[in-house]
Amino acid sequence: MTPDDEGPTKDEVISEYHHLMARRLILLLVCIVGIILFVGLFSLSAYEGISLSDTYHIIWDHICGNEYEKRSLFWWADRYIWNTAIPHALVAIIAGASLAVCGALMQSLMGNPLADPYSTGISSGACFGAVAAIVVGVSFSSVTGEMGIVTNAFIGALIPAMLIIFISERVRMTPATLILLGTAISYFFNSMITYVMVTTDADTLKSAYLWQVGSLDGMTWSSVPLMLAVTIVGSAFVMMATRKLNVMSLGENSAISLGIDVQKFRIICLALMAVMTAAIVSYTGIIGFVGLVAPHIVRLVIGSDNKFVVPISMAVGAFLLLFADYIAYQLSNIPVGVVMSLIGSPVFFILIVLQSRKSGVIY
Repeated sequence: MTPDDEGPTKDEVISEYHHLMARRLILLLVCIVGIILFVGLFSLSAYEGISLSDTYHIIWDHICGNEYEKRSLFWWADRYIWNTAIPHALVAIIAGASLAVCGALMQSLMGNPLADPYSTGISSGACFGAVAAIVVGVSFSSVTGEMGIVTNAFIGALIPAMLIIFISERVRMTPATLILLGTAISYFFNSMITYVMVTTDADTLKSAYLWQVGSLDGMTWSSVPLMLAVTIVGSAFVMMATRKLNVMSLGENSAISLGIDVQKFRIICLALMAVMTAAIVSYTGIIGFVGLVAPHIVRLVIGSDNKFVVPISMAVGAFLLLFADYIAYQLSNIPVGVVMSLIGSPVFFILIVLQSRKSGVIY
């Protein structure tokens, strides 16, 4: 055996490990700094006449409980920032983090690089529930008004997931079969959405369409609690399941041979992902590419260990959606779903090319 045939030395392995940890830390820090920056920029947009450093000073004082003289410049700025900018930015952070976690979960669970939180038809179900409330006035619950739309969307999002879980418990499903079943459910709900929308007037149609493309306009503090609670609980579970997800990424046969009840684990993950996604899209509408692109960016930079992919994907997803929402806000309130698609499409294309050159495969 020649020296060239020998494996890497101990020093080389240690050096590579340190480089990998450095990349993980740098990516995480870049996202955290970016999030802090855009929270400040959002706050700056909410009230003119103050500087960027003033916005951070106001935010910190509010957190610490310090108050300003009534009707002073900073007193008004504090009211505008905390009633408009902060809840808006916080919803973007929570939604981006939650969708990114769900994307990483689905891609590992299915072993499919194209899997995302909407692969099981959740988005179509949520959209049908919201459109039914907006256009027809049909509610799945006793709640009416704006919260009626949110409730309808939440229940509608759970219907496809419950249907897939119901079928999975009775028929052995492969990841490919689950994706195909989700596609079939999406087509069904999309046809129902189209039928409902073509029977309504132009103003109502506009409202339904704007909900479909995804928007964070009008987010208030009342939008935060449910999304935050579900995201924290769901993300904690996913973090605890990262070892099993790593095994699932190797294939179903490998997971079974290592003692994992694949069917049960997959059903639990699908149910969790359905609730997490439903909690987000019921408030924000359908925002694409976050759950698809964020995990790919992370895997390209730091590798595929879900122990690190999941938490760093949360930071990347939060930063991506916050950045896209700020761009949307600056462009005369264009829906963030449109901007996210404009950003996500070329980014995903570049990631595919880079990953293919690096390893010869996409995933």
